[in-house]
Amino acid sequence: MILRDPVHGLVSFESAGEEIVEALLECSEVQRLRRIRQLGLTSLAYPGADHTRFSHAVGTAHVMTRFLERVRHIHTDLPASQRLGSGNELEALAAALLHDVGHGPFSHLFESVVPDGPSHEDWSERIILDESTEVNRVLTRFDSALPARVAALIHGRHDLTYLARAVSGTFDVDRCDYLLRDAHFTGVSYGRFDLDWLLRSLCLGPSSGDEAPALAIDGHKGLPAIESFLLARLFMFQQVYFHKASRASEWLMGKILTRAQALLARGDELVGAPVALANLARSNTTTLSSYLELDDASMWTALPAFRSSSDPILADLSARLMARKLFKAYELFGDDATPEGRTRCLERARGLAESHGLDPDYYVGIDVPQVAAFDDTDDSL
Repeated sequence: MILRDPVHGLVSFESAGEEIVEALLECSEVQRLRRIRQLGLTSLAYPGADHTRFSHAVGTAHVMTRFLERVRHIHTDLPASQRLGSGNELEALAAALLHDVGHGPFSHLFESVVPDGPSHEDWSERIILDESTEVNRVLTRFDSALPARVAALIHGRHDLTYLARAVSGTFDVDRCDYLLRDAHFTGVSYGRFDLDWLLRSLCLGPSSGDEAPALAIDGHKGLPAIESFLLARLFMFQQVYFHKASRASEWLMGKILTRAQALLARGDELVGAPVALANLARSNTTTLSSYLELDDASMWTALPAFRSSSDPILADLSARLMARKLFKAYELFGDDATPEGRTRCLERARGLAESHGLDPDYYVGIDVPQVAAFDDTDDSL
């Protein structure tokens, strides 16, 4: 299989171990990712940010092929039990492609408003392990034990430490793709880094007995590459992911979903609400088949119905989002930015909302985004 990708150029999956990618791409659960935007509502701030979880999955699998190629070049000094085998390559490629298969509508936003429900990692595991899914049948066709191994690898569990970290770690194939892809489609330069040199600079740390080594970077050659990677991630959060219009739109959609769930939980019939949303509101869970019907399109289709709801709060919030009439964001400085200051400002804003007949639980909020460019508690790359 050969594909053209706007980020990586010509992407191919042609070797004997890479046919699993083509087989998985044909699965309906993976095709569903075409209907989920990678950056949720960020296109309301950056008009070009309409790329999908599907293209990201393909890009992540491509980066994994390049990572595996590099490891094959440097693992020759390891004991045979710690080297890559054909089975390891299968599970690595499958995990890279399927790491986001359980995402709900609007990416991370959906699970944040159902905090007691399953996470997207939980849904990914269910999709991979459930015998009724096409993904499970494809994996089982290659190896009956492959679904369990792929699910474990997505959670960062594997005997080969360097492989686990490549799927879920400070430097992993997921981040390598989404930084470049998100920068490309938002039209900014902050997320660009030297992926070619970063991969070329990868090496393996010291091996300790039967324990496989962790990933490492050649300090002399690779330090500028890894520094640019970490700074790219920091700048993308500061300039794109935490853009005030993006955060305001996600906050507004979150309040719409919260209000819809509150109405459904008390037994109201809500026209346009997807079955899975109603189930999650009432019991914090739903069937896998109904969850797989959820995507961005189903939620955008529900918004016009919500806009006509008899509930004035849901109707108003939905109308605002559809017209992109977002709530204004005011940045807090000095004493107002302290925890005590934020509480004081929030109470003042809530009082103003109430004086104008608006429910402060839905019309006022404090948003405090945080990101660490590097996790210094993680001693392996």
